Amino acid sequence: MRLASYLLDGEPRYGAVVEGGVVDLTKRIGRDFSDLKALIAANALPDAQEAVAGAAPDHALEKLVLLPPVLAPEKLWCIGVNYAERNAEYKDNSDLPKYPSLFVRSMSSMTGSGQPLEKPKVSEQLDYEGELVIVIGQGGRHIPREQAWSHIFGMTLCNEGTIRDWLRHGKFNVTQGKNFDRSGSMGPWIVTADELDPRGPHDIVTRVNGEVRQQDSTERLMFPFDYLISYLSTFATLKPGDMIVTGTPTGAGVRFDPPRWLKVGDVVEVESSRIGVLRNTVAAE
Repeated sequence: MRLASYLLDGEPRYGAVVEGGVVDLTKRIGRDFSDLKALIAANALPDAQEAVAGAAPDHALEKLVLLPPVLAPEKLWCIGVNYAERNAEYKDNSDLPKYPSLFVRSMSSMTGSGQPLEKPKVSEQLDYEGELVIVIGQGGRHIPREQAWSHIFGMTLCNEGTIRDWLRHGKFNVTQGKNFDRSGSMGPWIVTADELDPRGPHDIVTRVNGEVRQQDSTERLMFPFDYLISYLSTFATLKPGDMIVTGTPTGAGVRFDPPRWLKVGDVVEVESSRIGVLRNTVAAE
């Protein structure tokens, strides 16, 4: 299934994206799940599938304001330097990383597909980073790597937008440059693991105004999805609805000479062939 969250008359709702539109699931399932995170936590995907079977769409997809699929995950983990050649982009002669680089984002830094991506007033260095996202279904702590795949509910996409000149304001962290309001985006929906095997391989492409800037495959991840789940759960209990943004390929704007920062009016698309397209236009704050 493809499950999306959206606004309808100013109210957050969720539904299944089907041919011809969206089947609203907010009130259709026998039990009352307030949002997709609640549905995931209750392991209620079979209820959603039953509700959608034979149902006509309630809404045209293009008329909805899409939101990030999971509105309030307890944790939004972001992995850095995870594709082959990404370490070399730093030009610091360092060895390949032994463990994943990790930081966190708040959901206030994310917007949905089709919504404006904000270029902040205080910087000209808004950059794009196209990434695949795994959504946790079954939570847990100390998850063995061989069991990790069963903990994935599905996958979505992220433009992990970054304000480059704010990444080093502190001595030890990149948090500021990764958390500007609406500087990144997520969506357009979750494709559930029964339809899209997380084991892949999965392609990932980022385009700016139609020009391909990033392109790679999960076959080239240094830290694959199952490793990430096992590693993260070593120190933190994963919860249903938690999301792991799994890293961006080479080719972000900062790596060009001169750098190619996003400008107001630019259209950024992040695509994976079996998930869809996450599309946003850059707007001024």
